[in-house]
Amino acid sequence: MSTPKHVTLTERFRGIGREVIKFGAVGGMGVLVNFGVFNLLRHTTDLAVVRASVIAIVVAIISNYIGFRYFTYRDRDRGNRRREMTLFVAFSLIGMVIESGVLYAATYGFGWDSNLQSNIFKFLGMGIATVFRFWSYRTWVFRALPESTPAAATTVVAAQREGDAAPDAPATGAVSPEPAPEPAAR
Repeated sequence: MSTPKHVTLTERFRGIGREVIKFGAVGGMGVLVNFGVFNLLRHTTDLAVVRASVIAIVVAIISNYIGFRYFTYRDRDRGNRRREMTLFVAFSLIGMVIESGVLYAATYGFGWDSNLQSNIFKFLGMGIATVFRFWSYRTWVFRALPESTPAAATTVVAAQREGDAAPDAPATGAVSPEPAPEPAAR
């Protein structure tokens, strides 16, 4: 009979640290995509600053989803992709409103519209939105698989990779605990 694994505080911080590093790597690529598209649109089109920002954010959202699903959170629950994508888009749009709101306030509220000022306030808005996105993605979108025995967890992950439901697992993706062995006769 296997005993439940108790995670120490140090192990938990290491796990969150690894997650933050992976999130940052994907997010860093998203920042490059976001700024690249934003500045390309600002210099080659007559789009208003916030419209160019929204287009850049949408392109970055698409690239970030791919990075988060297949790199940062590849070990997370894959049970319901439609739910995951719906929540990802919803929380990404909230992040877009935060990011664009900061840029909008600087541009139209204070008249700060030079290329440098636009990039500074876009970066500031992006930082605020990133804190929200990190919390929402890890909490609601890419949910952790439930604690289970190593054999049951391997079965669930293998079944999810093949696109099947886990054997004897509820539809939510949770793993049923293994029944305790019967006591031996004396």
